[in-house]
Amino acid sequence: MSDATNDDLETIRGILRSGRTAIVTSRGSGGALHSRPLALLEAEEFEGTLWFLTFDPSTKTDEIRRHPEVNVSVADDKGYLSLSGAGSVDRSQARIDQLWNPFADAYFEGGREDPAVAVLRVDVATVEYWDTDKPAVAKAFQVVKGILTRQEPDLGENRRVEL
Repeated sequence: MSDATNDDLETIRGILRSGRTAIVTSRGSGGALHSRPLALLEAEEFEGTLWFLTFDPSTKTDEIRRHPEVNVSVADDKGYLSLSGAGSVDRSQARIDQLWNPFADAYFEGGREDPAVAVLRVDVATVEYWDTDKPAVAKAFQVVKGILTRQEPDLGENRRVEL
C-alpha cells in the first residue's frame, strides 16, 4: 500500500529531473554489489517505474535476470534519492521506440533497431529522499550553525515512502 503523497511524488520527480543520471546497483553472480551509471528516461512522468536503455546481453541484464532486486540512487543540488525495487529487461520494440532519444544514438551504433538494445525497467517499491532544495547560502548557514551549536544542520526534509 502506498503512503506517498502528491508532494512526495513531486519532490521525487524534481530530483529525478535535475539528476538526469542514476547509479543502478544490482547483485553479481558471486553476491557482490555492482553499480553503474545510466541515463534516466521519462523522469518527469515518474509514477513508480524507472526506465533506462541498455545493452542486452550484458553483465547488468544477466545480473538482473538472476537477482531482480535493484537499488537506484540519484543525487544533485535539489536532493538525493535511494529507490529500491525489482528490475526486469524489456525487449519490446514499441517500448524502445517510446524511450529512444537523440543521445541514445551515441551509445547504440545500430540505432533503435540494433538487436542489442533493450530497456531496463525498475518497478520501485520504496523511496528514501532527502530534499535539500534550498539556496546555497541557506545551506551554508545551516552547516555553520550546526558547527557552532554542535547540532545536526537542517538541510532539508528526509522521508521514506512506500509506492
